[in-house]
Amino acid sequence: MINATELRKGVIIEFEGKLYQVVEHQHVKMKRTALSKVKLRDISAGHTIERSIQSDEKLVRARLDTVQMQYLYNDGDLYYFMDQETYEQMPLTREQLGDGLDYLKEGNSVEVTSHKGKVVGVTLPITVELEVTQADPGFKGDTATAGSKPAKLETGVTIHVPLFVNEGDVIKVDTRTGTYLERSS
Repeated sequence: MINATELRKGVIIEFEGKLYQVVEHQHVKMKRTALSKVKLRDISAGHTIERSIQSDEKLVRARLDTVQMQYLYNDGDLYYFMDQETYEQMPLTREQLGDGLDYLKEGNSVEVTSHKGKVVGVTLPITVELEVTQADPGFKGDTATAGSKPAKLETGVTIHVPLFVNEGDVIKVDTRTGTYLERSS
């Protein structure tokens, strides 16, 4: 249990029968009472709601389980992961993986978060190394694109890279922003 006054950004609570993550929290003092105004994001549906909660109200903090898993392969719309401790395999859908699918490569380790046996999130490593499969040659003096060009990576996603990056190069990509970081050696 957690008091409404203890809510902070990022905390996950069970509220009105659903899982919510606190996006914003503001403590408001009034004449006789105090309120916590919160903005909550529904973890499963993705929409946000705003509520005013009495400061002394008790809320249920969600108990989440986190497991390191390794991506094995995909079969149609299912993506199979293996628990690195028990070697059990678990299929996840495209919806459960979200945008992380753009940077997912066989053999990558991910963090799978679940609540009461239901997967609520997949966290990729901050950086991944991917091979450039298609890139136009860069020309010296070509500044119309501010020193970058589009490049297609082995997972199928296209990102902007510097002009010196060529097809066949392996590059580091930030999975949070989808931006080029550096060429790998």
